[in-house]
Amino acid sequence: MFTGIVEELGSVLALEGPKIRLGASVVLDDVVLGASIAVNGCCLTVVAWEPGEWWEADVSPETFRRTTLGSLQPGDPVNLERPVRLEDRLGGHLVQGHVDTVGEVVIPAPELQVRMPVEGMKYVVEKGSITVDGVSLTVVDVLEDGFTVALIPHTCEVTTLGVRGEGDGVNLEMDVMAKYAESLLGGYVSKAASSGQGDQ
Repeated sequence: MFTGIVEELGSVLALEGPKIRLGASVVLDDVVLGASIAVNGCCLTVVAWEPGEWWEADVSPETFRRTTLGSLQPGDPVNLERPVRLEDRLGGHLVQGHVDTVGEVVIPAPELQVRMPVEGMKYVVEKGSITVDGVSLTVVDVLEDGFTVALIPHTCEVTTLGVRGEGDGVNLEMDVMAKYAESLLGGYVSKAASSGQGDQ
């Protein structure tokens, strides 16, 4: 579990087949084999590392299919975050590191506008939380085909969102609380509608 507060702007060193090597230092302070690190909002597992220099992860075909990781090139910056610990402050919101879909930048920062698949729009609400490339953000406006968020200069400087341009893909994770609510209430709402209780 993550919070969407980026700890470090790392860089892609190599991407060969299913293996990705990333330059980093901060997120390697307490790393162990099998540790999780979020890369642009996607939870990956550490399989090798050089302290203070780099780490490697294996990326599955499913992860490449559902995220922007497959389009990364050597030299590209990436947002990095270690999992939250129980004693840490929850500075953002609860983020799983499981990317739901890829959105497209329509208008770059600071007034970032993102277009996304319509099926995910039911989870996007005004002033609600959403994760864009691993960054916890608050929705400003809900649009027919996406949303807007306002980015402060600090966020633009320390994350990839400051360099994302029109047409760039971004990883999106919807608020898990909204998905749980839908799952828990979905059956009840369907039964109420079929029994006519929804008309009362």
